[in-house]
Amino acid sequence: MHDAPSAVPVVSIVGKGDSGKTTFLEKLIRELTSRGVRVATVKHHVHDYDIDTPGKDSWRHARAGAVTTMVSSPHKFSVVSEVERELTLPELARVAADSGADILITEGYKREGAHRIEVSRLARSEELVCAAGEALAIVTDNPHASCGDAPVFGLDDAVLVADLIQSRFLASGTHGSGHGD
Repeated sequence: MHDAPSAVPVVSIVGKGDSGKTTFLEKLIRELTSRGVRVATVKHHVHDYDIDTPGKDSWRHARAGAVTTMVSSPHKFSVVSEVERELTLPELARVAADSGADILITEGYKREGAHRIEVSRLARSEELVCAAGEALAIVTDNPHASCGDAPVFGLDDAVLVADLIQSRFLASGTHGSGHGD
């Protein structure tokens, strides 16, 4: 039996609902992938969800009782599995490593993620989710926002946040060029 692959670093994008997390995450993913970083993502749902399209074959297979359904094409492969319990962040990081990712970025996990970047918009709230010392960084349009020693970036500063992530977590061992050495 071979050793399990080491898990990839995990960075969680957190914040209140409608704070701009997904919009910022899209910018961050584009920036990191443009640098050759292989990014895996997880969106945390607190409720059950269905990613299969009702009526499609894989959805019908699951409804008929399959515990795992897979869809394969020349360009994509997906697996939907029933689970006994929610996977932990370290377990998800191992899945990301198995897929060849350099980093796992989550959306959600307000309390679980060790490395959290909080996105906060003044139009939504002036209060932060993270307490002092809990955030890796703050991304906001609030000039007065602060959270301990965490650096504060603007809502459009995906390049600078990618620099922070790359220097903190991706200094070596990524698939892209220009990392390490």
